Amino acid sequence: MNIAVRWMGTPLGSVVMRQTRLELERIRAARGVIDPVFLGSPLFESGALGARLGCTVQVKLEMANPVRSFKGRGTELVADGLVRGGERRVVCASAGNLGLALAWSARRRGVEVAVVASRFAPEVKLDGIRALGARLELVDGDHELARERAVGIAQYDGIRLLEDSLDIETCEGAGTIGLELVESGVAFDVVLVALGGGAMATGIGQVLKELAPGVEVVCVQPEGAPAMTRSWRERRVVSTESAKTIADGVAGRFPIAEVLSDLLVVADDAVLVREESIVEGVRMMLHDAGLVVEPSAALGIAAMLEDPERFAGRRVVTVVCGGNVDMDSYYRWIA
Repeated sequence: MNIAVRWMGTPLGSVVMRQTRLELERIRAARGVIDPVFLGSPLFESGALGARLGCTVQVKLEMANPVRSFKGRGTELVADGLVRGGERRVVCASAGNLGLALAWSARRRGVEVAVVASRFAPEVKLDGIRALGARLELVDGDHELARERAVGIAQYDGIRLLEDSLDIETCEGAGTIGLELVESGVAFDVVLVALGGGAMATGIGQVLKELAPGVEVVCVQPEGAPAMTRSWRERRVVSTESAKTIADGVAGRFPIAEVLSDLLVVADDAVLVREESIVEGVRMMLHDAGLVVEPSAALGIAAMLEDPERFAGRRVVTVVCGGNVDMDSYYRWIA
């Protein structure tokens, strides 16, 4: 597609962008479906973080909603589509946040939800799913085993399977974050996005590449769960045998080919960060911004810590994607 764009009132000419599965007009229309409680999340500058990191740091706070993560933007579209299509049952595999958001969106529409999760997922996420009335099944393995079980349930029961990042609603719902960034009136040079399955990265990236192509989109993933980053770098699906990281929300092992194809279009870079940097990012978010965040939400801070020269003097937005954190672990990290 050939797109004429403007950014901060300055003509940027035309950019040529390969087609992805996402469409800007659908992302714009999504705001008419998503409950307003998930829209207009706070965006503010943290002077303390900026002083420590040597750049201007804007925080996009995606935990200021009933499910404490960005996932509700996508599940609102999914649940609305189910009702309009006459479906009343859905199953998903989740590391926690997707299941929590789907349970919230489905309950208010009278849709039955089954969630399959790892027994080792943070208890705060599992408790939240149960509290919202979803049927929760736990597996003795990681998220990929949960995915296999969810597929089996969908086939056996003949119900809708929601696959995060593959189902376009999850990506385009997250894309509304990008619209809010562009419309904020805040000037920025780079956006740091946590990378797991790719829904948030492709959604935000799609909007920025169409409306603000001068902004660099940098995806961040833990070294212990590098599958999507390796796939992006090698331009092919690369799976891993394990995913070991405290950032449970992004700990996938099997990237989805269709999502990778989109990511190759809209992401400028994908970087890996160490566990100790993630922990330090969690600490800094508390001490310098007053925010209790889960490790996935601190990946942007970790990236700035590990490569300060890259971001020095630049205007950076980091998307704080979630705040559902196991408090026992959290107290250990911030001690």
